[in-house]
Formats: sequence, C-alpha cells, structure tokens
Amino acid sequence: MILRYILILLWRLWFYVIILVTIVGLSPLLIVVTSHEKWYPLFYKTAHYWGRAVLFLMGFKVEVIRSTRIKPHHSYMFSANHTSMIDPMIMLALFPDNPFVFVGKKELARIPVFGFFYRKTCILVDRSDSESRKAVYAQAKRRLARGLSVCIFPEGLVPSEDVVLNEFKNGAFTLAIEHQIPIVPMTYLDCKKHFSYTFFSGKPGTLRVKFHDPIATEGLSVEKDKDNIKYKVYNLIYNDLKEFS
Repeated sequence: MILRYILILLWRLWFYVIILVTIVGLSPLLIVVTSHEKWYPLFYKTAHYWGRAVLFLMGFKVEVIRSTRIKPHHSYMFSANHTSMIDPMIMLALFPDNPFVFVGKKELARIPVFGFFYRKTCILVDRSDSESRKAVYAQAKRRLARGLSVCIFPEGLVPSEDVVLNEFKNGAFTLAIEHQIPIVPMTYLDCKKHFSYTFFSGKPGTLRVKFHDPIATEGLSVEKDKDNIKYKVYNLIYNDLKEFS
C-alpha cells in the first residue's frame, strides 16, 4: 500500500514537471505566436501538439466513442463535463482542424508562467462580476468572426468527488444561440477515475470521450430556447455518465 502511494505521488508530481518544463521550453515560441491575435491559429497548433504530448507522457490514450462529423474550420461551441486538470489537454488534442478559444475563470491567470499565456489566449471571466460576464460575449464575437470555435465547461468548476454532474451555467448556451453556432456535447467518461483532484488516486490508461451530434441553434432565441438546450445537453452528458460508470 505504501509503495502504491509513493508511485502515485511520483506520477502526480511528474504531471507538474511536464507542464512546467514544456511551457518554459516553449516560451520563446509562445511569446511570438501570442503577440498578435491574428496569429492565434499558430498558437493553437502548438497547443494541440502540447496537449497530445502531455497526455502521452502521462500514459494516457484518448478513445473517441461515436465520433460525429465535425467539419474542419467551422465554428462550434464545444461543451463537456469538467472532471480533472487534464480536461483541457484532451480538448486540445481532439480538434487539430478546429481552433477554439477557452472561456475560463480569471483566477487561473495568477499561476506563474502559465497564467501569462492563459491571459493572452483565453477569454477570462470573473463570475462574480456582471460586467466581466458581459464582456465575454463581445470577446467571443470577435474570435468567432475570425473563424474560431469556443470551448466552455458549463459546470463552471470541477465538482466534488461525490457529484456526478453539477448544474450547468447559462454562458455556453447563451453564446451559442446568440452567435448561431452548433453545440457539440461531449462526455469525459474516465477522467475522474484516472486523474481527479483526490491527490493519492488515479493511474495511466484509456480516457474515453463520447461525442454527440452537434445541436443546431439557427433560428433559436436565447429567451425562449436557452433553458431547453441547456437541459438537453445536461441530460445527454448525465445519462452517459450513469450508463458508462
């Protein structure tokens, strides 16, 4: 038992070593490709391979279940359940031809080194500030106009271990309807088991991701349809988690 905990500890620490070393090593390139918004696709391509490298070095393999048709270079709203620190790496690894921008909490910008590039590449939101939440829509509109997609984990935060799926926030669905882009629901089936926030737990292995068909938003209105779409996506992901658990 003690040996098992030591191995898990070393493996967990290895994750932070990978993140630090790769970001510091890539910093000269990242500074260049994040210096102008029009170069974001170059940054994203770097981030895509970085995500794949992190997963590989951690001993993870991503397996897609029912891979739906995602049209290259089209804009989507990617929405998945939030379960662990490796969730963003999986998202980056899955979409080489659909550059997207994360909408994430402002607090992560305080992390040394990582936070610098996080501020320059993501849409930051302070959920306690209504003006910050409003600013997200203007920033998303500008990014979508450049042909990018958007990724939001609609739970907002990683839920506690005993929660299957937290209540969804409105942001992802309001944005998708306002900008008339399809929503792609995705279920991370194994991340909590393999790399949750419980430190002395987890192991390398296969991470299954279930895709659902894109949900069209053309002709929908935020006022009338937002809640229906939100509950539809919630139920799809919740039922997956209950079925595959």
